Amino acid sequence: MYNTILLAQGLDMMRRIRVHALAIAALMAIALPAPMSMADSSPNPANVEPDKVAIKGYDTVAYFTNGQPTKGNTEFIFAWNGAQWRFANATHRDMFASDPERYAPQFGGHCSMGLSKGVKVAADPEVWTIVDGKLYLYFSRGARDSFKQDAQESIKKAEANWGKAQK
Repeated sequence: MYNTILLAQGLDMMRRIRVHALAIAALMAIALPAPMSMADSSPNPANVEPDKVAIKGYDTVAYFTNGQPTKGNTEFIFAWNGAQWRFANATHRDMFASDPERYAPQFGGHCSMGLSKGVKVAADPEVWTIVDGKLYLYFSRGARDSFKQDAQESIKKAEANWGKAQK
């Protein structure tokens, strides 16, 4: 009889351990983030919103012509690189359409400093610089300031990591 009680208690304890192990495994699956890859799963390398609007709807030509971030207008759009690019006016739209590579932000509009560190981060279109005629966006002013301390080295690192992100 004593052996039967011990056997029943042992089976009950094993059942509890198994239930606890499954619960712990489920919690860990929820709590632990999936490993992040720099590769973008979409064929579009541009930093777009869910509605496929590039750089949060800002006019990328305005950085060059007005020297400041300017929201685009849904009346003036151009589809390029899998995204909808918005512009403040028809002139900016036409300038972009004639030479998108000239006006598009580097690294698809992702944070240039983040990419120099090997991390693909969405950028804030309000935080930007133009270096050697190219537009760079950042996720924060601190990131921009760090980038500018050695812009050429940061650009080299970001370009190398951007190449990896596109594979």
